[in-house]
Amino acid sequence: MNLYIAAFLAFGCFFGLASFSHRHLFSEGPHGADASTSNSDKGAWAFWVAMSTLLWPILVLSGLNTAWVLAKRKAQATKSPIDPRL
Repeated sequence: MNLYIAAFLAFGCFFGLASFSHRHLFSEGPHGADASTSNSDKGAWAFWVAMSTLLWPILVLSGLNTAWVLAKRKAQATKSPIDPRL
């Protein structure tokens, strides 16, 4: 039983470390992260890793939803270009 809990937490920790630079996709949607947030801030890294260690299943689902929405928008944009006469 402890092995499953340790694996869950370890995977969440690695997920947090790997997804820190893309964390805006899990909260704000397809827009980029704010310029005020520095990628070298150790507190931000620690908070993101701690949060994603426990909440990684929810973050994975929200990330998949964002990827689906972005793919849908991209397909829609290439399918019907904007008419310049409008």
